[in-house]
Amino acid sequence: MLRPSRDSKRRACQVAHVDYKALNIAPPALRIWPRNPYGVCVSSLLQRTRAKVLVVEDEPAIADVVSRYLRRAGYETAVAGTGQQALGRAEATQPDVVVLDLMLPDIDGLEVMRRLRRADHGRGAIILLTARGEESDRIVGLRLGADDYVVKPFSPAELVARVDAVLRRIDPIGQREPPLCFDGLEIDPAAREVLRDGDPLELTQREFDLLLFLARHPGQAFTRDQLMEHVWHYTFYIDASTVTVHIRRLRAKLEPDSARPRFIQTVWGVGYRFAP
Repeated sequence: MLRPSRDSKRRACQVAHVDYKALNIAPPALRIWPRNPYGVCVSSLLQRTRAKVLVVEDEPAIADVVSRYLRRAGYETAVAGTGQQALGRAEATQPDVVVLDLMLPDIDGLEVMRRLRRADHGRGAIILLTARGEESDRIVGLRLGADDYVVKPFSPAELVARVDAVLRRIDPIGQREPPLCFDGLEIDPAAREVLRDGDPLELTQREFDLLLFLARHPGQAFTRDQLMEHVWHYTFYIDASTVTVHIRRLRAKLEPDSARPRFIQTVWGVGYRFAP
C-alpha cells in the first residue's frame, strides 16, 4: 500500500493549521487529518475530471489556500492577482470555472466578468467572491451571467463543493441525447446548444441547465427551492432569489415578448413551469 511521504504529511499539517481568522476565511467543518494529506477520499477524487479552475484573488494567502484545496480535490488550478492577469490567463488556459473576487486592484471584478463572458460566449462557469455588504454587486453579477457567488468569510471546503456543483451536471462520456424540439425552439443537450427559429442563443452554463431541466419536465411546476436543488444541486442554499434572476435573464434571451412568455411560465404561488 502506498504511504504518504513525510513532506506530504508536513504540508497537510500546514494546511490544517492555516490562520483562517487572519485571512477572513471560515475554517472547514471537518478537520483535515495529517494521516490523509489529500483531504478527500480516493473514490471522490477519481470521480472528478481534471477540470481547470482559475482563481482570481489579489490576496496571495487566500489565493494560495483556495488553490491548494482545489488541487487536493483533483482540479488543475491557475492563479491571477489582478484583472489584467485574469484575462490573460483565461485566454491561455481556457478554464472550466473562474473563481472571481470582485475587489481587484486594477479592473473592477464585474468588468472582468463582462470581458470573460464576451470572450468565451458564456461557456465557462463563474463563481463570484464578494463581501457581505456587496449585495448590489452580487445581483448585478448574477444578471451579467455569474453562475454562483460565495460571501466572505467563506469555507474553502464549501467553495470546492460549489465548484463541484457547477461541473457535476456535465457528463462528457454520457450517451448522446436527441435534441428537444418545441414550436421553433430546439435544445441540444449533447452540443449544449439552443436554437430559436434556427438562430443560436448565447446562454451561460446555468441558463442552459435551467432551460434544459424545465424542458425535460414539460408542464410540471417547480418551486424555486426545487430548482435550486435540481439545477444548482444545493439543498442548503439560502437565497433562492437567484432563480428569479436567471429566469428573467433566460426569458429576455428566449422569448419574443418576455412580459408574456411562451415557454417559461410563472405559476403563481408555486414557481415556474415549461409550456411545450
